[in-house]
This record gives sequence, structure tokens and C-alpha cells, in this order.
Amino acid sequence: MQLDMGSDLLAHATHMLDNLKVPNGELRFLACRLVEALTDALRVAESRGARLPVVEHPEDPDPIEPGDGPDQVGDSEPPSPAA
Repeated sequence: MQLDMGSDLLAHATHMLDNLKVPNGELRFLACRLVEALTDALRVAESRGARLPVVEHPEDPDPIEPGDGPDQVGDSEPPSPAA
């Protein structure tokens, strides 16, 4: 259900962003819904990743454990603008 809602929201967002006359209030509302959808997707991915067994590869001296990485959204640096 969350994936379907996220997919619908993404299609709606793409359509809205193609329209240069969308009011700022509607874009803000859209941004809030996109944040909610991304939060749901990250929660599901983290939950599923935490249930995966750790697989160690002989050629990988530092295996990645489930749950490794930023604890909160926004801990990483934003992508740099394209040159």
C-alpha cells in the first residue's frame, strides 16, 4: 500500500513540477507529502535490512552491518550541484 501511494505521489509530483504556474502553497503541500512517503519508505527499508543476516565476504575486511549509516535523515551532506 505504501509503495502504491508513493508511486502515485511521485507521478503527481512529476506532473506538478512540469507546470511552472503551480502556486507555492501547492508545492509546499506536495513537498510535505513527499517527505512523508520517503520517511515511510526508509522505515520499511531499515526494518527489512535489520532482519537480514550479516554476510561476511573474505575479500571484504569490513562487512556492512544492518543499521550502519546515518541514524537520522539529513545527517549526510546534500549532493553538490551539477557543474
